[in-house]
Amino acid sequence: MNISSIVAQNYAASKTATAPEPGTGDNAFANAAQSFMDTMKSSENTAMQAMTSGADPHALVEALAQTELAVQTAVTVRDRVVEAYQEILRMPI
Repeated sequence: MNISSIVAQNYAASKTATAPEPGTGDNAFANAAQSFMDTMKSSENTAMQAMTSGADPHALVEALAQTELAVQTAVTVRDRVVEAYQEILRMPI
Protein backbone atom coordinates (compact mmCIF):
# COMPACT_ATOMS: atom_id res chain seq x y z
CA MET A 1 0.00 0.00 0.00
CA ASN A 2 1.08 3.48 -0.77
CA ILE A 3 0.96 5.71 2.33
CA SER A 4 0.38 8.88 0.33
CA SER A 5 -2.80 7.42 -1.21
CA ILE A 6 -4.11 6.49 2.27
CA VAL A 7 -3.36 9.98 3.52
CA ALA A 8 -5.09 11.49 0.48
CA GLN A 9 -8.15 9.32 1.04
CA ASN A 10 -8.33 10.25 4.72
CA TYR A 11 -7.91 13.93 3.89
CA ALA A 12 -10.70 13.78 1.30
CA ALA A 13 -12.99 12.04 3.79
CA SER A 14 -12.34 14.58 6.53
CA LYS A 15 -12.68 17.51 4.13
CA THR A 16 -16.23 16.55 3.21
CA ALA A 17 -17.15 15.86 6.84
CA THR A 18 -16.07 19.32 7.99
CA ALA A 19 -17.36 21.30 5.02
CA PRO A 20 -20.25 23.63 5.83
CA GLU A 21 -23.59 22.83 4.31
CA PRO A 22 -24.49 25.11 1.41
CA GLY A 23 -26.86 27.90 2.34
CA THR A 24 -26.53 27.54 6.12
CA GLY A 25 -25.02 31.00 6.60
CA ASP A 26 -27.89 32.70 4.81
CA ASN A 27 -30.58 31.17 6.98
CA ALA A 28 -28.91 31.27 10.40
CA PHE A 29 -31.56 33.52 11.90
CA ALA A 30 -34.39 31.53 10.33
CA ASN A 31 -32.90 28.28 11.64
CA ALA A 32 -32.56 29.73 15.14
CA ALA A 33 -36.14 30.97 15.09
CA GLN A 34 -37.40 27.60 13.86
CA SER A 35 -35.41 25.80 16.56
CA PHE A 36 -36.93 28.12 19.18
CA MET A 37 -40.45 27.42 17.92
CA ASP A 38 -39.81 23.67 17.84
CA THR A 39 -38.62 23.76 21.44
CA MET A 40 -41.66 25.76 22.51
CA LYS A 41 -44.11 23.43 20.72
CA SER A 42 -42.44 20.32 22.12
CA SER A 43 -42.53 21.70 25.65
CA GLU A 44 -46.16 22.74 25.27
CA ASN A 45 -47.13 19.26 24.07
CA THR A 46 -45.27 17.64 26.96
CA ALA A 47 -46.96 19.97 29.46
CA MET A 48 -50.41 19.21 28.01
CA GLN A 49 -49.75 15.47 28.15
CA ALA A 50 -48.57 15.74 31.75
CA MET A 51 -51.73 17.61 32.75
CA THR A 52 -54.25 15.52 30.83
CA SER A 53 -52.95 11.96 30.70
CA GLY A 54 -50.45 11.89 33.54
CA ALA A 55 -47.27 11.74 31.47
CA ASP A 56 -43.89 11.35 33.11
CA PRO A 57 -43.22 14.26 35.50
CA HIS A 58 -39.49 14.07 34.76
CA ALA A 59 -40.23 14.76 31.09
CA LEU A 60 -42.30 17.77 32.15
CA VAL A 61 -39.47 19.17 34.27
CA GLU A 62 -37.00 18.62 31.43
CA ALA A 63 -39.33 20.33 28.94
CA LEU A 64 -39.80 23.29 31.27
CA ALA A 65 -36.03 23.62 31.71
CA GLN A 66 -35.52 23.56 27.93
CA THR A 67 -38.22 26.19 27.51
CA GLU A 68 -36.66 28.41 30.16
CA LEU A 69 -33.26 28.14 28.47
CA ALA A 70 -34.74 28.93 25.05
CA VAL A 71 -36.60 31.98 26.35
CA GLN A 72 -33.52 33.25 28.19
CA THR A 73 -31.47 32.84 25.02
CA ALA A 74 -34.06 34.71 22.95
CA VAL A 75 -34.19 37.54 25.48
CA THR A 76 -30.39 37.79 25.54
CA VAL A 77 -30.23 37.95 21.74
CA ARG A 78 -32.98 40.59 21.71
CA ASP A 79 -31.13 42.68 24.29
CA ARG A 80 -27.91 42.49 22.27
CA VAL A 81 -29.71 43.58 19.11
CA VAL A 82 -31.30 46.53 20.93
CA GLU A 83 -27.90 47.53 22.37
CA ALA A 84 -26.31 47.37 18.91
CA TYR A 85 -29.12 49.48 17.47
CA GLN A 86 -28.70 52.06 20.22
CA GLU A 87 -24.96 52.19 19.56
CA ILE A 88 -25.63 52.82 15.89
CA LEU A 89 -27.99 55.65 16.78
CA ARG A 90 -25.31 57.25 18.98
CA MET A 91 -22.76 57.36 16.16
CA PRO A 92 -21.99 60.83 14.87
CA ILE A 93 -22.86 61.47 11.26
